[in-house]
Amino acid sequence: MGSICLPLALESHDITQLDEIVQRGRPLQKGEYLYRKGEKFESIWAVRSGLVKAIRVTSDGLEQVTGFYFPGEIVGMDGIGSEKYAASVVALETSAVCEIPFHRLEELSQRVPSMQRHFFKLMSQEINSDQQLITLLSKNTAEEKIASLLLSISARNTRRNLSAVNVRLQMSRTDISNFLGLTLETVSRIFSRFNKQGLIAVDGKNVDLIDLENLRAVAKF
Repeated sequence: MGSICLPLALESHDITQLDEIVQRGRPLQKGEYLYRKGEKFESIWAVRSGLVKAIRVTSDGLEQVTGFYFPGEIVGMDGIGSEKYAASVVALETSAVCEIPFHRLEELSQRVPSMQRHFFKLMSQEINSDQQLITLLSKNTAEEKIASLLLSISARNTRRNLSAVNVRLQMSRTDISNFLGLTLETVSRIFSRFNKQGLIAVDGKNVDLIDLENLRAVAKF
């Protein structure tokens, strides 16, 4: 299942058909764009390894991080409606991705009903992710935002069968502050405070979520 690039539970025959349309290109290097906002929508992409971020540029030329995507997650669905990508996606570290040409996926979905159902599930997950982002950014305090982000990554780890309490923040503190609408100094201060309070233990990019119950209380989950 790990080789087909889409987290779908399909019959072996269906997996073979899906695997035939998946395209595996060379790895993206740190800072390299997968695609840019406004480019013609032709494919969706599955992250196999590494980490990518979605960004938009504001009217005054500033970059705004709109999401982080981990292995097993899909990017590019924002282009389905307008047939143009609504954001740019760039690698935060060396990352492997799979390209799934959308017209081929449509054709396959018509032949394989289970494929269509699972694609709808992927779209549902994307909608849920957007709603979670809105909820995250609507939090009132910096503490709530950072606790919510840590819990979100923990939940995504769980979906990937990884540890819920040992998370790796591959993104920089600068990207985190940009994403949450906070200053870099505030993000660093809150991480230090959580560390002193015994909620987390920080070791570089590795963060142990020591007290999930109180983290949820801070995040008001």
